[in-house]
Amino acid sequence: MTIKRGKALFITSTLVAALSATPLWAQTSTTQTNKLSGTYSTFAGSSTNSTALVTGLRDGKQITLTSTTPGVSSATFTPATGRLGYGNVNHALSLARAELTKLGITNPTPAQLQAALNGGPVTTATGTTALSGILQLRNSGMGWGQIANSRGYKLGDVVSSSKTDASRAGMQGPARDAVTGRPIDTGKPDRAGPPERVERIQKVERVERAERPERVERVERVERPERVERPERVERPERVERPERAERPNR
Repeated sequence: MTIKRGKALFITSTLVAALSATPLWAQTSTTQTNKLSGTYSTFAGSSTNSTALVTGLRDGKQITLTSTTPGVSSATFTPATGRLGYGNVNHALSLARAELTKLGITNPTPAQLQAALNGGPVTTATGTTALSGILQLRNSGMGWGQIANSRGYKLGDVVSSSKTDASRAGMQGPARDAVTGRPIDTGKPDRAGPPERVERIQKVERVERAERPERVERVERVERPERVERPERVERPERVERPERAERPNR
């Protein structure tokens, strides 16, 4: 009985864990959504708005943006492109922010966010500007690089600036109120721009190559003295013949 009861408890706990577990793809999707939402929360006005933007662009569904500022209306729209991958969502939002930053708008209203993405008029202190809409341009068949170039940006710089809300990659003008369009006094000194590039020192002219000294003429070869002739060989005197031996007398 104890063994059977233990098996039953094990099977039950396994089924509960399997049913309650979140699929891996869902965990990855949630992580990507939270990451992009945190990146654009300041730009969108709140984490609620940034989540709505990321989720709506990802799923191609209706987006509703609200504002905490009194007198500022909310905005509801459907992305012109349909569903987008997370990389494309990042490109769309970074280019939309660049569009508004170029106009001096760093705290856009819901209507200004809609115009930057789907197209429409944007009114500032300097007048009204009709924006083509990043998503409309994308829907027309343009690539993200083409869209960036047509607006006067480099896609790599724009995407890099989206890593933090504080980064603007040289596109940020003075901060302006989203309603009145007037510059906002933040009480902080303007951020110093990068130092001017020091002109490259002109290349020092190459020292002229020293001329090689003239080649010394080779000393003429001293002639060897003539060989002294060996003296003639002295002839040996002829051998003197020995006298004949005298015969001994008979004994």
